[in-house]
Amino acid sequence: MRKPSAVVFYTLSILASPLILIGYIVWVGKTIATGRSGVSGTAQGPLSARFSEHNFGTRRDEAADRLIRVLPGIPRLGLRLATGPVLLAHRLSGYVPRAFRYPFEGEVSPQYEASARIWFFDAAVDRHLPDMAQFVILGAGFDTRAYRLPADARVRVFEVDSPRTQLVKRETLAKAGIDASAVTFVPADFEKQDWLGCLTSAGFDPGEPALFLWEGVTMYLERAAVEDTLRKIASTALGSVVAFDYFTSEALDSRALYWRFARATTKATGEVLKFGVDSTPPSRERLAELLASCGLSLSDHRTLGADTPSRRAWGGFATATVDKPS
Repeated sequence: MRKPSAVVFYTLSILASPLILIGYIVWVGKTIATGRSGVSGTAQGPLSARFSEHNFGTRRDEAADRLIRVLPGIPRLGLRLATGPVLLAHRLSGYVPRAFRYPFEGEVSPQYEASARIWFFDAAVDRHLPDMAQFVILGAGFDTRAYRLPADARVRVFEVDSPRTQLVKRETLAKAGIDASAVTFVPADFEKQDWLGCLTSAGFDPGEPALFLWEGVTMYLERAAVEDTLRKIASTALGSVVAFDYFTSEALDSRALYWRFARATTKATGEVLKFGVDSTPPSRERLAELLASCGLSLSDHRTLGADTPSRRAWGGFATATVDKPS
């Protein structure tokens, strides 16, 4: 039986659904147009999840809240219509829907992947960053973790991303009044440039341990670029760690309506799903084999979805370590 607060929340949300739908239509239309301009549209997903958690009061992220309100790819009207009624329903009922609870609870369905991985990556940062001198956010998009670090954090932070997306982010950070002076921005295309060379030229020391955060990126790269990136990470100092998420081949090949729609949507924004770890069960072993071939060892891991011959896993969250010379 649903709690009274949940009944109130969903009743109010249903009554406001026409406004919410209009908001999403406006938002998605602008996202598709933004993707065609060379700025990552899919980078909005993790940002909007952090924005929602901030406004539901489950995970504070002032930078995400400020950034999303002035980001060029997000229409102000679309944001207000899509999120305003839901947040009002929350304030009136006190109910927090499962998608915005922190830490995320229970099984992770595909539509909740962006929300669920926030907790996994936050936990990886909390666990590993105190032992690191360097923090590298690969394919940073509109990630805001660098702007949540304590002022006395003794770690050098680098953000690596495509030149166009990074330029828009830097301009938007300034517009939002967010201090980014402690971050070194490194423009690089994973599929066309030596990103590690660019990173090293910007002051990164490959001889010192680093935490690499690689969120929401692998699925949009060709296999060669994924493997090259993993090998470059493996060439850095012993003890370095990479935290990342991935899809399996199930997400790329499934004829299920959800995945057909997801592939069509990302393609419309100009970011095609390209890479998936072999979904042959157990998929964890397939991932471990891939990492080992690139000089890394799988440590923490969470499989997403069933992992059986009849219902294969569609993705996962993982951390891997550099524990031997590559």
